Amino acid sequence: MKTGRHQALEVAGHDHHHRSITTGGARAAVFGVSDGLVTNVSLILGMAGAQSSQGVVRLAGLAGMIAGAFSMATGEYVSMRAQAELFERELALERREIARRPEGERRELVKIYENRGVDPEAARRLADEMMRTPELALETHAREELGIDPNALGSPVLAAASSFATFAVGALLPLLPWLFVGGTAAIVASVVIGVVASIAVGVALAVFTGRPWWFSALRQLGISTVAAAVTYGIGRAVGISGVH
Repeated sequence: MKTGRHQALEVAGHDHHHRSITTGGARAAVFGVSDGLVTNVSLILGMAGAQSSQGVVRLAGLAGMIAGAFSMATGEYVSMRAQAELFERELALERREIARRPEGERRELVKIYENRGVDPEAARRLADEMMRTPELALETHAREELGIDPNALGSPVLAAASSFATFAVGALLPLLPWLFVGGTAAIVASVVIGVVASIAVGVALAVFTGRPWWFSALRQLGISTVAAAVTYGIGRAVGISGVH
């Protein structure tokens, strides 16, 4: 027979076996490569479609890679920092309520457990066990009421660093041919690299999300193809003048 402590731990830690994604690093890394690839393959082919010289395309690609990497890193840092600050504020409010009115907070837990189908008597035992220590009470209320883990609020620095590095990697791939050659050969090479990289990113996303690999790969390839085709077409239609 399970003790109240064991039941409490089971309820409070019901997501123990789920993959932790709250730090933001893995999410930022996976989508950073995708964003970098789509952004720069579109930019490079758009410039190439305008019949730009190798030097112009290379400069545009480098500028897009650096600017995009800094933009992604800044966006991830600001969003993760704001999210962490919001969570910290909510946790501070919850900590204050636990200290000021523990009986009211205990009744809230009982109600939550009862709404989830737990027997009223068992719900009261679980709530009593959770409220024994302030930190356990805070963690339980944070999980059950706010849906957050106070020990995993995310790392803005990790998210920003992952975004910067992975965006740069994704953006560098279609740029590589233009570091050595230009013209049609570089365009074809960028397209081939873009196709292969898009499929690889799609497969990686499937591993991360659990979706079928072929679906994820085709989706990523389709998105990259549409973006590159549109910008290439615009480049061909508009062109550039006076730049050699």
